[in-house]
Amino acid sequence: MLLEDKVAVIHGGGGSIGAATARAFAREGARLFLAGRSLPRLEAAAEEARAAGAEVEVAVVDASDQAAVDHHADEVAEKAGRIDIALNAVGFDHAQGLAIAETSLEDYLYPIMGYLQTNFVTAKAAARHMVAQRSGVLLTVSTPGARLSGRGLIGNAAQSAGLEGFSRALAGELGPDGVRVVCVRPHAISDALTTSYTHEMFGRIASASGLPMDDWLDGLAGTTALGRLPVLDEVAEYLAFAASDRAASMTGVIANLSAGALVD
Repeated sequence: MLLEDKVAVIHGGGGSIGAATARAFAREGARLFLAGRSLPRLEAAAEEARAAGAEVEVAVVDASDQAAVDHHADEVAEKAGRIDIALNAVGFDHAQGLAIAETSLEDYLYPIMGYLQTNFVTAKAAARHMVAQRSGVLLTVSTPGARLSGRGLIGNAAQSAGLEGFSRALAGELGPDGVRVVCVRPHAISDALTTSYTHEMFGRIASASGLPMDDWLDGLAGTTALGRLPVLDEVAEYLAFAASDRAASMTGVIANLSAGALVD
């Protein structure tokens, strides 16, 4: 198994990417600590991971709260003896699809502050333990917005580009201490659109384009080299590989999981 005896913390563990990754990590032998703001969603994700054979604990933690995240990381390290993997899969509903003239400063800054603050907070908390043990993997999640241009993308583009820059810089800082940083960049994930906030967000983007949501998604899939959007299990399986010792020389990378929407 890829992650046998590894200790993994997943912030946003009750969300679509977080829960799918928990299942993949569970199948690969990791011990899991899921954190997030919704206890029912965390418990549901934990039950699925336990069914795949993992030992799982959950905790209600606001990833923007430095003290709470630090306390949780310390608890995990005390219980498990170490933190080998930390994934930030926290998501935020935010405005997209609007021209700059129709976008408020608050709406523009909301995803930037949300994603960059929570990734800083969770990475800092886990990195303290990883640097001390001289090993570990930090995983972050971006979007193709970092490399796209067009109407309605400014907040998403700024937060994604900022997160990718943060991940690259952190890889260089922590590499000498044996800590790797890997950022994945999936496109809109077709089977993640069932969550309420994701469905509502993409529904607004589709509405701004003047298309029904299904037609808008079909058009989005048509812009990829594979002619489809990625699915959750593909993203989760890649994260499991990236977190494993088989990827021991991989750091500072932005992994393109966009199904060919972007071609590097």
